[in-house]
Amino acid sequence: MTETKEINIATTPFGNPSDVLLEGNINGVSCVILSRHGRSHYISPTNVNYQANIWALKKAGVSVIIAVTACGSLREELAPGHFAVLDSFIDRTTKRSQTFYDGLPGHPEGICHIPMYPTFNEKMRQILISSLSKTKLNYQTKGTLVCVEGPRFSTRAESEVFRQWKADLIGMTLCPEVVLAKELGIPYASLAAVTDYDCWKDSEEGVNIDLVAEIMKRNSENLKEILFNAIIDIGTKKEELLKEINETKELAMKSVMDGGCKLDFEHI
Repeated sequence: MTETKEINIATTPFGNPSDVLLEGNINGVSCVILSRHGRSHYISPTNVNYQANIWALKKAGVSVIIAVTACGSLREELAPGHFAVLDSFIDRTTKRSQTFYDGLPGHPEGICHIPMYPTFNEKMRQILISSLSKTKLNYQTKGTLVCVEGPRFSTRAESEVFRQWKADLIGMTLCPEVVLAKELGIPYASLAAVTDYDCWKDSEEGVNIDLVAEIMKRNSENLKEILFNAIIDIGTKKEELLKEINETKELAMKSVMDGGCKLDFEHI
């Protein structure tokens, strides 16, 4: 990334984002990077300020989001080191603010019943799939992720239940991030990077922090390649994506009850 600079959005109506935003240019496409756990990875999944993060990205002018999530696999065919482009989720979190429209002073007014099917923006999903197809990496074009509260890992019983629910992956940060992005009219897609087999597989070591860190370190160059390809593709599809952005924004506005959406999406 060239021409980099830090954007310090010190606060939002929802508090502080996880870190400063890093803005730069990749092949002519303006990009913003935000580390949801902070750059030194000091914020637990429960304590990430998802509302402030998405609000800060919108305020910085971000029009589409590609999120990366490290996750465990609940399927034999999704081995550590593989990738998946998510298409749905099961939310098992319990302690997180799920909406911008929470009725608190200074927050957007109304009640937002945002539709979550389709869960992710299909145009953005296809951009990620196309990017993966240009590599020699193993990947799946679909995947349902069960998002748990964390920060602990699953018990064997929980892992088996999630497999019975037909979940493919397990992680801790997708929700409510994907929902909040949709509430602000931002097309969002998520790339899942598989680090382990959770704890359901007898022949594999159960998930632990050392295992996750080792796989993510090995996969860092692969992630850069996938994201670089995707960003180049975004740069060539600006007109198509503008249509997606406008439609996502319109859906977000129509989803607010109690007098309609009073939020000015252009001047957050």
